[in-house]
Amino acid sequence: MTRTQPSLVGALLERRYRVDRLLARGGMSAVYQGLDTRLDRAVAIKIMDPRFADDRSFVDRFVREARSAAQLHHPNVVAVHDQGFDTPAGQDAGLAFLVMELVNGGTLRDLLDEQGQLDVSLALSVAEPVLAALAAAHAAGLVHRDVKPENVLIGRSGQLAGGVVKVGDFGLVRAVASAGTTSSSVILGTVGYLAPEQVATGDTTARSDVYSAGILLYEMLTGRLPYTGDTAISVAYRHVNDDVPRPSELRPDLPPVLDDLILRATRRDPEQRPADGGEFLAQLQAARAELGLQPVAVPVPPPPDGDRVSDVERTLPNMPAVQQNVPMGQQTMPVSGPRGTRALTRAVPAAPPPAGPPPAGPPAPGEPRKPRDKRKLIALAIAGVLVLGGLIGAFAFILSDSKVTTTTVPKLAGLTQAEAGDQLRAAKLNPRYSQEFDNTVEANRVIKVDPAAGTTLDQDATVSVVVSKGKPKVPDIRAGTSLDAATKAIQDQKLTVVQGTPEYSDTAPQGTVVSVSPAAGTPVDVGGQVTLVLSKGPEPLPPVPDVTGRPKDEAFQLLRDAGFQPQDGGEEFSQTVPAGAVTRTDPGAGSPGTKKVKVYVSNAVQVPDVRYRPFDQAADLLKQAGLDVDRKGGDGNGNGHGHGGFDFVLQQDPAPGSFVPKGTKVKIRGFGG
Repeated sequence: MTRTQPSLVGALLERRYRVDRLLARGGMSAVYQGLDTRLDRAVAIKIMDPRFADDRSFVDRFVREARSAAQLHHPNVVAVHDQGFDTPAGQDAGLAFLVMELVNGGTLRDLLDEQGQLDVSLALSVAEPVLAALAAAHAAGLVHRDVKPENVLIGRSGQLAGGVVKVGDFGLVRAVASAGTTSSSVILGTVGYLAPEQVATGDTTARSDVYSAGILLYEMLTGRLPYTGDTAISVAYRHVNDDVPRPSELRPDLPPVLDDLILRATRRDPEQRPADGGEFLAQLQAARAELGLQPVAVPVPPPPDGDRVSDVERTLPNMPAVQQNVPMGQQTMPVSGPRGTRALTRAVPAAPPPAGPPPAGPPAPGEPRKPRDKRKLIALAIAGVLVLGGLIGAFAFILSDSKVTTTTVPKLAGLTQAEAGDQLRAAKLNPRYSQEFDNTVEANRVIKVDPAAGTTLDQDATVSVVVSKGKPKVPDIRAGTSLDAATKAIQDQKLTVVQGTPEYSDTAPQGTVVSVSPAAGTPVDVGGQVTLVLSKGPEPLPPVPDVTGRPKDEAFQLLRDAGFQPQDGGEEFSQTVPAGAVTRTDPGAGSPGTKKVKVYVSNAVQVPDVRYRPFDQAADLLKQAGLDVDRKGGDGNGNGHGHGGFDFVLQQDPAPGSFVPKGTKVKIRGFGG
């Protein structure tokens, strides 16, 4: 297999990027740690295999995809700094390369190898930034196409604990797909994470990334992939023809909300999955909130060994075996795990090997060299056997795939929806669910199926499963809801609306709902009656009663007894009403009532009768009443002795008993005054 050579260490690309140390190697490229000598910063340099250099379609696509990926600015996306094409000293061919952010750490694959299945909190803490990265890419119109643990990097964040999770290699799968070195019959991607549409048609959308992310979450929670097989093609076949099983089958302690989340993300029909990474992220966050789980620190795995193939490189697929001069038998090597991207042929016979013999290696020590024509004959014989074996295998696969098999619809009535789905999948059938209210079958249990239990169907046929919603319940209809909205809500529950006797209401506008009977949440038989009581608006009030002249407290009580809400209107002067008594109301007495009535109170002072009292005593009484005094008479000493003992008030003005404002001056006069 042709590979990027370690001799690139020390090379200077475009007189700027120094290649320092090999980090990881793969079939399409190698990743090195390097240095941007212009900015003096450490970087990661992904150098594509030299065989791509002469492929113009690849180079053009590589540049376009690199530019698109460079537009992604998100904390959970490995940043792309630059791309280029150069022929460094000592190399015969040009090299396409990417300059990326250097993430000091390992990959999610390293973490899974180290820990196996992850704790639920940790798995969600890894999945959340992965989906955040996909959400950003999908919003920008980019699709990753190869979501898997090898493309999820976990690096040191510079904080006290925990690493930062980043997704890398956006768009490179599509760049390789454009290369002339690939075949139209090749499926690009990693077999364990391929969405069904990637296998069937090669199409990839944001929903394809959602499927792969769902498989990724499945693997983190269970420690294994949902599908394994003896060959890569058998695994791909299961993606197309089987529903992903519940992860709780392998890990029974998993909460049902995570089962449901993963099953939604991995539906075979793309339209039944979350639309993109953003929608999947929102559903994952809702599930985490429902479980009451807080994010936890993500441990940083040790740095990868540069001699391994399983690292950040794994975004890029291996070429078909015949194009890499790999023996044919290795095309169907056992698949025990997701270790890297595979190129799968879509059930077509393998192409014959290139004309001419493969290069011969040197003979073993002591072995005489064979004649050249004999080596040719042996090589041709081996190639013929391999091609014949490939044709037989492909033909057998096509025959087995085209063989029609049948199955029987199992008895599902009374089972839960989850149990029914499991039985149908076990019978190689696809469920299509609908829901109905039912008076006898409890919620979430199967009422009936179509076709009926016992019916013989072709495998992969669809069975309609009607699941009970239980008895309908009276909806929660608040006071003030319109009649149309309330009627629709009740009819949506398969219940019947009956109108009761309208009532007055101070809170519900006329014509809207005042009350519902039975109460909200009450189970009712299908078609049962729900009574709506509508509002006649506020109840008319009697005329305002006359409380003029009554003390304030008494007036307020009389108004309350009549159904009004009295309010303080303040004080005012009245020539007829004493202080503290009501002068008037607003609305006035006898007016058509409104709920709120203002009450005004008199602040008038009734002039006391001080005639025939000593001047000093009279003056004190007037002042106590809040009045001023204008006196003429008396000796002015307050002893009442003047004019031979006749020092008392004979006249006063205003007259006794009259009502005057506070502070009014009252004239008092005696003899000679």
